[in-house]
Amino acid sequence: MKTQAKFLTPKTVIQLVIVLVVIPLLPMLISGSWGWGEAWAYAILNILGFVVSRALAARRHPDILAERSRSMEMQDAKSWDRVLAPTMALGSVIPLIIAGVDKLFGWTNPFTLNFKLVALVVIILGYALGTWALVENRFFSGIVRIQTDREHHVVTTGPYRLVRHPGYVGTFWAYLATPIFLDSVWAFIPTLLLLGVVILRTSLEDRTLQAELPGYVEYTQKTRFRLFPGIW
Repeated sequence: MKTQAKFLTPKTVIQLVIVLVVIPLLPMLISGSWGWGEAWAYAILNILGFVVSRALAARRHPDILAERSRSMEMQDAKSWDRVLAPTMALGSVIPLIIAGVDKLFGWTNPFTLNFKLVALVVIILGYALGTWALVENRFFSGIVRIQTDREHHVVTTGPYRLVRHPGYVGTFWAYLATPIFLDSVWAFIPTLLLLGVVILRTSLEDRTLQAELPGYVEYTQKTRFRLFPGIW
């Protein structure tokens, strides 16, 4: 109960309203198209994905939500990630804004149903992989830091046997598929820039873990790839 009380601060409640209501509905709020089926499906997936992932993670690691909610306030957070973490958060919203504007003005012809179904599957799989990583890794913080206060150690189970940063993998593919599902070619412009930030953040985080987290270098010798199996 104490952990929940610390987590549910007024600031956190406002953030939850933004994450669970405002952002998922942005394409429809901007376009005014409340009969837009794909946008409703996207909103529902986002809301369910957030709630289910956090509920499962908190059930396994009761302190993880408190860690994520206060991560930006931690003194040992890496200075470069104080820039990249909010950049990613803001960057994930911009494609939704552009998709809404695109729908409003009809800039993009709709993708075929087959393309959108594939995109939907990719988004679902991306969310599922991200959830798996969050549940498996007690140290899945909102910002890069070596969590000595929480006895930080290398996690090598679950999806971490396949790639070193499965949370970013899920995020990468979900971001990439979203413009297709929401019928917006123009949304690919900020999305590609956002994916560049994901790759940069992955690289810097991996370098930090190798330098500062005991056992991580040995882990990299067994799990060779950061994001893309067989490539990088």
